Amino acid sequence: MAKAKIQKKSGYHHGDLRDQLIAAARDLIRQHGPDGFSMSDACRLAGVSTAAPYRHFKSKEDLLTEVAMDGLTRLGDDMERHAAEYPRGTIESLAAIGRTYVQFAMREQHTFRLMFSTKSHAGRIEELKSAGRCAYSVVLKEVARYLGEEEITEEVIRAAFPLWTHVHGLSFLAIDGKLDVTNFPVDINESVLLATERLLPPRREPQGS
Repeated sequence: MAKAKIQKKSGYHHGDLRDQLIAAARDLIRQHGPDGFSMSDACRLAGVSTAAPYRHFKSKEDLLTEVAMDGLTRLGDDMERHAAEYPRGTIESLAAIGRTYVQFAMREQHTFRLMFSTKSHAGRIEELKSAGRCAYSVVLKEVARYLGEEEITEEVIRAAFPLWTHVHGLSFLAIDGKLDVTNFPVDINESVLLATERLLPPRREPQGS
């Protein structure tokens, strides 16, 4: 039975194998944290030989970096999708981005920590930063729409930064267990909406109106 299973997996294309290993590592990180599994564990979960990962990843740290970049990509996609559920460039669409950010952190706590850690990404920090900038561009573009700007201006950057710091801090408070409902009766969704309303600058009226 085991032999037949390995034979079935051997039909994967290289890209499929890479994605399969990233998905396996992501599942293991969700259960045990980034330090709680080995490359062999990822291979077993993916159903491939222990030699297979080294076609794509130099080490476990290399695989962890790919998981972190995959997380940032998925976070950006999630924020864009949920923003699109509301009229673009509105407080509602920006609040949706913020809620999505915190929900992702709470849903994938270990991956979220990995995304913002420099511990396991030696030699690939710039790649990770680039992936982070792509995810953050979702926020910047939505703020630009809100302000009626066609490009990412200094005003857009200044307006977006407080929004990000609020949800980033809220995310870590939530996953660190600091939001005990007894001491902090916080409705996270309401908090994100209120912060979005209060942190954004007044919206300019279109010229000629």
